[in-house]
Amino acid sequence: MNQIVRRLAAMAACVLLIACLPAAQAADWPVKPIRIIVPFAPGGIADILARMLSPILQDGLGQSIIVENKPGASGSLATEYVARAEPDGYTLLLGLAAPQTLNQYIYKVPYDGVKDFAPITLLNTNPLVLMANPSLPVHTVQDLIALARQKPGQIFFSDAGGLTQFSGEIFKYMTGVNIAHVRYRGGAPAVTAAAAGEVQITFANYSDALAWMKAGKLRPIALTSTQRFPQSPEIPTIAESGVPGFDVQGWSALLAPAGTPPVVVDRIYKVLAAGLKDPALREKMMNIGAEPGGGTPAEFKAFMEKESEKWRSFVERTGIKVEQ
Repeated sequence: MNQIVRRLAAMAACVLLIACLPAAQAADWPVKPIRIIVPFAPGGIADILARMLSPILQDGLGQSIIVENKPGASGSLATEYVARAEPDGYTLLLGLAAPQTLNQYIYKVPYDGVKDFAPITLLNTNPLVLMANPSLPVHTVQDLIALARQKPGQIFFSDAGGLTQFSGEIFKYMTGVNIAHVRYRGGAPAVTAAAAGEVQITFANYSDALAWMKAGKLRPIALTSTQRFPQSPEIPTIAESGVPGFDVQGWSALLAPAGTPPVVVDRIYKVLAAGLKDPALREKMMNIGAEPGGGTPAEFKAFMEKESEKWRSFVERTGIKVEQ
């Protein structure tokens, strides 16, 4: 009997040790470099933000931060990669609006943008800009609509997939015009193509658009958000330019795979929350069109759920189809 008791006690001790192991590992975290996976090519807003925030994380966590770009499938390739990664805090995602809350309703993707992730914090929100090559004789949204109706299927817009492409599809749906899209592997290449005249117009994140607008290489027509952006108050919104109800806003965030220990998520959040309060960083973010965010993991989760439901309902109601 004593031998049986001793064996049962030993087994119980092993079970307890195994149960405590993840907590112990989380308490020691991090002990090696951390990767931030970016869903789009270098040069876009996600890539810029990842590299802008890396020093903050590196200083706050005491480990090297490696930014790794995995473009493809409108951001879904990298998003799936992180969703399937080990939930140990060493693989994070610089998530964006479309791969997290839109793509699953317009494409076939093998992940749930909300349920398969542990939300850390919202980094920023940002408008998209509708721009035209200066050779196109349009200066307003109404000019573009009129020209597109005169030349159905002859005006092309560049995009990087995801929200940039969906903005064009919503524009087509709400105005009844026939414009076609040309896909590029990132926001920066898509904008460069419009400036080079490969396409006539583009929908781009403000960060990708800024240098080209300042140089006069692309003409800003309107913003996709409902409010004008403080850094460019002269640019009207599409909604106020004769397409009421038009509302597309980008955002970026940091996420981990679902199942990542809460203590790890909380530690990353606290480092970022402190960093996002820095006035110099906030000014840098605003200058690239990224209005600083923040908020707890729970608040960000509620935000993602609301965004996901908004796009699910919109796609279901409109029946919009998007080529991948």
